[in-house]
Amino acid sequence: MPDEITLSASAFKARCLGLFRDLEARRLRRIVVTHRGRPIAELTAAGDERPTILGCMRGSVYIPEGVDLAEPHIDEPFDAEHGILHR
Repeated sequence: MPDEITLSASAFKARCLGLFRDLEARRLRRIVVTHRGRPIAELTAAGDERPTILGCMRGSVYIPEGVDLAEPHIDEPFDAEHGILHR
């Protein structure tokens, strides 16, 4: 059996449960479903490892020079300073 298969949407509909079993057992690596000859979906087996969330946003934030992230940026005084705990 090949590691990749391409079939029409109607053929996929008729064989989908067996194809899912083949993906799960790693007999197939990828299934491409077509509609009128054009690929519309690509199925692969779910990976055993989930991607880690740690470091996924690395490099996506820019902090301008001269900005101190530890300095408070609120101009008004906190209510707790005046004994107000709830509003």
